[in-house]
Amino acid sequence: MAELSRLPGPIMDLWEWQYQGACRETGDEQFFHPEGERGAARRRRDANAKAICATCPVIQQCREHALRVREPYGVWGGLTEDERAAILARETPAAS
Repeated sequence: MAELSRLPGPIMDLWEWQYQGACRETGDEQFFHPEGERGAARRRRDANAKAICATCPVIQQCREHALRVREPYGVWGGLTEDERAAILARETPAAS
């Protein structure tokens, strides 16, 4: 008989947190900037997205996921693209 205890758990277990995200109640356009969006419009959209994230029960899982996979676009876990890049730059020492 096969030893099943050594097999990885169902993949769904890794992603199920997404079903609880506050972002599921709104459109993607709140979290991902349209091409060419800059300045005040982008800051307002980012602030609105972060306000949604602030109420989210899975903000930590979302943030950890975005940092782990180096998500390049959008607001994830209450962090913008630039904020995630800054965190990752601090965590990854520059090559000498």
